[in-house]
Amino acid sequence: MNTSHERTIRPARNVTGSLNLPGDKSISHRYGMLAAFAEGTSRFSNFSTGADCASTLACMEALGAQVKKLDDGVVEVTGVGGKVTPSKHALDCGNSGSTMRMMSGLLAPQWGGFTLVGDASLSRRPMERIRAPLAAMGAQLTLTLGHAPIMIQGTPLKAIDYTSPVPSAQVKTCVLLAGLQTEGTTTVRESVRTRDHSELALRAFGAELTREGNSVSIEGPQRLHAIEAVVPGDLSSAAFFLCAAALFPGSALMLHHLGMNPTRAALLDVLTALGAEIAVLNLEEKHAELVGTVQVSAPAGGLRSTEISGALSAQLIDELPVLAAIAPYTSGGIRIRDARELRVKESDRIDLVAKNLRAMGAELKEFEDGLEIPGGQTLHGTTIDSGGDHRIAMAFSVAALRASGDTLIQGAESAAISFPEFFDLLDKIAER
Repeated sequence: MNTSHERTIRPARNVTGSLNLPGDKSISHRYGMLAAFAEGTSRFSNFSTGADCASTLACMEALGAQVKKLDDGVVEVTGVGGKVTPSKHALDCGNSGSTMRMMSGLLAPQWGGFTLVGDASLSRRPMERIRAPLAAMGAQLTLTLGHAPIMIQGTPLKAIDYTSPVPSAQVKTCVLLAGLQTEGTTTVRESVRTRDHSELALRAFGAELTREGNSVSIEGPQRLHAIEAVVPGDLSSAAFFLCAAALFPGSALMLHHLGMNPTRAALLDVLTALGAEIAVLNLEEKHAELVGTVQVSAPAGGLRSTEISGALSAQLIDELPVLAAIAPYTSGGIRIRDARELRVKESDRIDLVAKNLRAMGAELKEFEDGLEIPGGQTLHGTTIDSGGDHRIAMAFSVAALRASGDTLIQGAESAAISFPEFFDLLDKIAER
């Protein structure tokens, strides 16, 4: 019997079918936050159903925005016109690092005092990376031993030219949202270009930004205006189904209306390098985001091998757990390096991937910044410890499809953080 806390995954014979996936989490966070800050009422279809994006909306409601959830996944957000109302209570970001880091930049130039808190997992994640640039802008922001709770006393800021030591779309967004409200030109420079959803979303809401290489600049202050948009399907969520289909020669899977942002689509290149057959159909642009249908099937001879390192590791940071989970089933294995950031996500994902693969009978090498997982291995069902991490729970549900015997996923409820429908959709495409 399955409960919300445990889920039994039975092996599959094949993966086939077609899916429409819930709205992209990264885009939903940004649309929700910007709509709540803008003038007027924005309307979004296919807004993310994940708990993280609900945390963003709840925090913005506490700051004076109005949020209405209508039928068929439509969300209406009436904004505060650039001026929030300080909440009497702490702003609860739940499990969402995106909410906490981006909102800190939004609130630092506002009038009033704000406290941002999160759950136990979020309270362990590093926040110094946003404190440093905001402090350079003159923000009054206090951390608790480098972590949440975060206390912000809003004050006018000054524009800066900032080079981010850690490639992070959340840090970039934090600084840009502060720069949006600050006199002068604020620039963020990165060694590796991170996902650009914030830049595209800010433009969609009427802001002007300039990009030059791996740097982006915003001149402030600027006002934002409401939009109507359909949120494309989440490519990071699609990763689990794409990898599942890649495991079964004879598979055929279609994923419709999927976000195809080039800063996110590196997964398709990696799966192609592994030998999966991928076609992108009906590609079009909506609010500067590319959207299309992805068709995937597995190679008759099985998956090959690949190495993921350098800039590619940063681009694939969310997809690395599921790629690692399917690595034993490839012919030549997968080597992942330069991914130290995985250790400070919702869990230490390198440690949990290694521990759970070994529990399924795999051999591998673990490094401080990655994993080396040989191919040609046979895995068996076991009990998986998700560590309360949604991506670990989902990654090992995919690995379980090719294992011998049933696999019990502990902490399965954590999938609701990003993707409440995950297990139902996995059952829909798994032939048994």
